[in-house]
Amino acid sequence: MRERRWGRILFIASESGVNVPADMIPYGVSKAATIALGNGLAKLTRGTEVTVNTVLGGPTYSDGVASVVESIAAAQGVPADAVAASVIGQNRTTLLERFIRPEEIAALVAFLASPRASAINGAALRADGGVLTGML
Repeated sequence: MRERRWGRILFIASESGVNVPADMIPYGVSKAATIALGNGLAKLTRGTEVTVNTVLGGPTYSDGVASVVESIAAAQGVPADAVAASVIGQNRTTLLERFIRPEEIAALVAFLASPRASAINGAALRADGGVLTGML
């Protein structure tokens, strides 16, 4: 009997690929293209054990974001936590009302990379903290 092999291809996009911010159009367009690429490649894997999915991350407190927040905080002489809260507070649709931690995105990625996600293919899964207001 021939051994069946499975594979997982994962893309990291952003909720900005669905709801393109007016002040970040190039970023939003690139993330929309990433979502479309993942969906199109998934169609090429039809009938195989290979899946292709995309994670739509929301506002995440990555190293880059932390660096910007810390720079602003230092320039204004205020705590970085206050700046981070102010930035995320401007996002009127977040249900978490905080930045997403990178390990929260990583947990979804780890699941999608596992055999437990074998029936998920061509999907754009949200780890957006509730920023997107649509039901799907």
